[in-house]
Amino acid sequence: MVETVKELIMKRIIGEIILSDTPGEIMRRWREVFGITQLDIAEKLGISPSVISDYEGGRRKSPGATFIRRFVVSLIDIDTLTGGRVLKQFSSLVRVSSDAILDLYEFPSPITLKDVVKMVDGEFLACDYLAEKKLLGYTVVDSIRAILTMSGSDFLQLVGTTTERAIIFTKTSTGRSPMVAVRVTLLKPAAVILHGVTHLDRIAIELAKAEHIPLILSRKPSVDDLIKSLHALHSKSSLVES
Repeated sequence: MVETVKELIMKRIIGEIILSDTPGEIMRRWREVFGITQLDIAEKLGISPSVISDYEGGRRKSPGATFIRRFVVSLIDIDTLTGGRVLKQFSSLVRVSSDAILDLYEFPSPITLKDVVKMVDGEFLACDYLAEKKLLGYTVVDSIRAILTMSGSDFLQLVGTTTERAIIFTKTSTGRSPMVAVRVTLLKPAAVILHGVTHLDRIAIELAKAEHIPLILSRKPSVDDLIKSLHALHSKSSLVES
């Protein structure tokens, strides 16, 4: 199981970094998730810490695929040598299934956020300048069930094995609670979509802006309609891949 999780998370992190318009920022985010310092990762790679700092700060040209792979392998190797804390978290993520998760999908090929927004009859509430952002998947969550059954650590289940995904919260009347949950979580989704909103809380929008996370309101008439529309993206991403 651990080896499977290793391969899965390695593939996803490498993909996120390579596909991102700001690869250094994604490198920094995952390094912090693993709780590894710039010095530690630099020593593992046999390079100066300033090289890592320059990549993460965008001061150095985007790293190539070979370096990115070495970087990610080093993160996982260091985590393994220090007890495998992060790998264990993702291992439990693979094993646990929550009733709060209504649908979850990993795209075979990246889909732009604007394509997802169009499919769910969405309207940007914040950060529409990130409409061209590429997504690798989505998770549909029943907000009420999540509140009743999921602990804070269970929020990792919503992110899945990649942060480059949209989390879609259903049955959320104001949108405030989902954005508060996102705010206090280290792993941030690439976008948040709200469904079922009746009285939008402006704080939800302000939190999205503060986190630089696109916030979208879906106007699909029902959750079933929403999920059916998302399933249409499955074939779209497969066509892109081919």
